[in-house]
Amino acid sequence: MRVGSKGRYAVKAIIFLAQQDQRIPMSLSEVASLHEISLSYLEQIFAKLRVAGIVKSIRGPGGGYILSKPAERIQISEIISAVEIPPKISEIDKSETGVLWNALGNQVLGFLNSISVADVCECRIESAWTAKQSSSLSYAIAR
Repeated sequence: MRVGSKGRYAVKAIIFLAQQDQRIPMSLSEVASLHEISLSYLEQIFAKLRVAGIVKSIRGPGGGYILSKPAERIQISEIISAVEIPPKISEIDKSETGVLWNALGNQVLGFLNSISVADVCECRIESAWTAKQSSSLSYAIAR
């Protein structure tokens, strides 16, 4: 899994939304200004996040964006996958070192799958990852 600027900005913006009052929509111009992100770039990102069902838009005066589901149910990998373009099969490096980097990408994906937006907001990243690894290890041993 590759994480480019779209993925990083998307995660940053979603974390920010999660930390706000969920009853009050946040305008993209406000998010862009507070986080020094180009408004047009943020609009592109949020269009993809909306299609993925991560955010929903509220129209009209006082409109903006809110999370479409609780922060506990949004995985960081889901955000990144919504905005990043996956590599084409032909671009995947099958050399010895390519296998290494692909394996590392899979580990990163596993890590990001185990971390929710709420985990990041509450600084529980280490404990969420450790708990996931412990439960996976327990399952493997039990089999």
